[in-house]
Amino acid sequence: MPLATIGVFLLWLGWFGFNGGSVLSADPALVSLTLMTTCIAASAGIIGAMMASWGISKKPDLSMVLNGCLAGLVGITAGADQMGLGSATLIGLIAGVLVVLSVMFIDKIRIDDPVGAISVHLVCGIWGTLAVGIFGAMAGAEQFWAQLTGVAAYGAATAISALVIFSVIKALMGLRVSEEEEMGGLDVGEHGLEAYPDFQVHPSARS
Repeated sequence: MPLATIGVFLLWLGWFGFNGGSVLSADPALVSLTLMTTCIAASAGIIGAMMASWGISKKPDLSMVLNGCLAGLVGITAGADQMGLGSATLIGLIAGVLVVLSVMFIDKIRIDDPVGAISVHLVCGIWGTLAVGIFGAMAGAEQFWAQLTGVAAYGAATAISALVIFSVIKALMGLRVSEEEEMGGLDVGEHGLEAYPDFQVHPSARS
């Protein structure tokens, strides 16, 4: 968990360059606004995820809190230069709650997503895209419909592309490693090294 926390902090820092650099005019006012909304949404995402996990699981789950931070960052990205600080806070809070509910749902239906990537990037990415039509500078029914159309378009393109790519990979080399390689760890199977030697047991060492 300490390594995961450091990783999230690094992502949070990098997001300032990602969102701030997206204001291609380099306008000082817009860049400053973008940096503020980015930070506030991430902070609100932490609070939203902590409150949601605390309320549901009766404990403030650190892994959920970390994903809440990323959820807030993802949620604000589409409209970071269009939001007021209040809207950014609300977007982050909702994203933090959404990511907790989504992680629990995906676990329940037994989809293998150990780091919550689907919840953070897909679910909160859709929320952030739609939020532009709700809170953005041109918010309204027309803008919301445009955002919804965009979500449907990139969803269809991604689904079709992924189906083709993974079908080819499955036909050529397969999608899964052997059970022995999976148990031993892909660090050994793919690279011949152990990233965390104190926490892994090589198959040959097991009785």
